Amino acid sequence: MNDQDDQSPPAWLRSHGRGWNSGPPKRVFDNPWFAVDDYEAVAPTGAPSRYHVARFKNRAVGVLALFEDGTVALVGQWRFPFGAYFWEMPEGGVPMNEEPLAGARRELREEAGLLASDWREVLNLTPSNASTDETCICYLATGLSQTAVEPDPTESLALARVPFMEALAAATSGRIIDAMTVATLLRVHHMAVTGELPEPLARATLGHPPSSAL
Repeated sequence: MNDQDDQSPPAWLRSHGRGWNSGPPKRVFDNPWFAVDDYEAVAPTGAPSRYHVARFKNRAVGVLALFEDGTVALVGQWRFPFGAYFWEMPEGGVPMNEEPLAGARRELREEAGLLASDWREVLNLTPSNASTDETCICYLATGLSQTAVEPDPTESLALARVPFMEALAAATSGRIIDAMTVATLLRVHHMAVTGELPEPLARATLGHPPSSAL
């Protein structure tokens, strides 16, 4: 992601103390998307503990599609667990035996009707590491072109093309609360202000006019 990623991490990032110990898992629930395992465990403090872990069968991917004019593609949909409407970047689950980037390309095409010529992995996340082993990979997609949307049979999606800074403001004010979307918006803002994006794209992303217009 940047030159610092190739350097040794600072000392404070090392592991501390003992890890968890556990007996074999007992599977107490299973479906096509995740399973739940029950453990008799011993905490790093030495205290006995009963632990349940949701084991996901897909890897989550998300794509922030960034246009040359500094707008981004967002999708709106009802999310069943919350019974609420969410705005978020195109996202989905990718089988563990599939390349995450291939799945991300598919989700962008199916949900937003977009193809991208340039892809960059910008974040790896564990959104709920106290109770699940779910992992998420977030991408920045640029060089965009239009194609047909192909939503899943259960998806009723609204599409919006929004100025990046407007989407970022919605995230920081709590109106966008999807974790992958919030984190990726913040990451791409960091990229724009630290020179990780090409200068014209960074200016457009931050809502500044092109240099020639100054």
